[in-house]
Amino acid sequence: MRKNTIYELQKFFKIEELICPHTFKAFGGRSWMFLTTEFLNTLLILRRDIFKSPMTINNYHIGGNFSQRGYRCNICQIPKDKTLQGKIYLSAHCNGCAFDADIKGLTAEQARQKIKANLDKLPYNIRIEAGVSWLHLDTYDNGEKHTEFIG
Repeated sequence: MRKNTIYELQKFFKIEELICPHTFKAFGGRSWMFLTTEFLNTLLILRRDIFKSPMTINNYHIGGNFSQRGYRCNICQIPKDKTLQGKIYLSAHCNGCAFDADIKGLTAEQARQKIKANLDKLPYNIRIEAGVSWLHLDTYDNGEKHTEFIG
């Protein structure tokens, strides 16, 4: 199942779009291993079956300015800064189960509403960040099908 999910996701995303540049430089195409199966399945259903529209997560590989909107390693600036400040940082981004994205043709709020209207299609519990101008979604499971939080 995981292999098939990755195969299907590759129709929509390059691995560079889902992970940070440090991880891609170190692991290349093997970087899929850092993304959880729940995350991969959820992302595929969102892209293919719910949004049916391009999603921008990381775009640094084509000269864009997004590099920490998918998987973040320990030397990415956000986790690094938190660590240097002595703060715990348990972001779903660092655990291979979160993304921040823009969806072509939708505002972040429209994307959140579309997800809520299609929760029955998602195989795993999700969390969505409210009140931001991008879509943050993760598969941290707190026991509820859908949770909204303020980051």
